[in-house]
Amino acid sequence: MLKGSYNPKAFLLNTKNVKQGLASRSQIASLLETNSFTAKTISEHTNIRYQSVLHHLHLMENEHIVERKGGKPYLWSLTGAGQTRLTETWSNRLTVTRVREHMRKHSQYHSKLEDPA
Repeated sequence: MLKGSYNPKAFLLNTKNVKQGLASRSQIASLLETNSFTAKTISEHTNIRYQSVLHHLHLMENEHIVERKGGKPYLWSLTGAGQTRLTETWSNRLTVTRVREHMRKHSQYHSKLEDPA
């Protein structure tokens, strides 16, 4: 990870975002983008102390960025909430734009279509 480059899901609204916390949450979020993991497994893969991993998972859970499933030991996963990468945002916008264009070109009710943008 580049210095100063953080996973967008690492940024919190209700907590001060200091560099070390952002770096730890970025590692956690990046790992959770691949699969669901227990806190212990996250700790092992990221080399972040177990208690620190739990602390950041709870901060992220309070902002609905991650959720825990099952019984102890919980499996943690991303919820889909939180900030997204700029590339994801543009990709989604392009997809919506293409769908609208397709509908305009192929709709026999062209005059009834409303553009919500």
